Amino acid sequence: MGKKQRPQSDRRVYREFGHAPQPDTTSRPDPPAAQQTLKIEVSRKGRKGKTVTMISGFQAKPETLATLTKKLKAQCGAGGTLKDKSIEVQGDHRQKLADYLQKQGYPVKFVGG
Repeated sequence: MGKKQRPQSDRRVYREFGHAPQPDTTSRPDPPAAQQTLKIEVSRKGRKGKTVTMISGFQAKPETLATLTKKLKAQCGAGGTLKDKSIEVQGDHRQKLADYLQKQGYPVKFVGG
């Protein structure tokens, strides 16, 4: 005879005050692309001289940003990542990214020199 297993949700270790906050069950749709002004910037700071194109200003869900990151990396033929609602693509791809994002309906601004 084995031990009786508790359900995963009942594996509480310690809670000092009140109840756990309830997760947000109302899923809000992403705002339209035309309402999100994106900023494109090229940076080398803290990257040992390597150039990175950064796109910020997104107001979308992480799942949406993950698919957009994948499409942008494929568009440029470069690597990249998603960090804190900001997409980083390796290399200087300002114009390619701006053209692609404008075709998708996003207003784009260039930031920096």
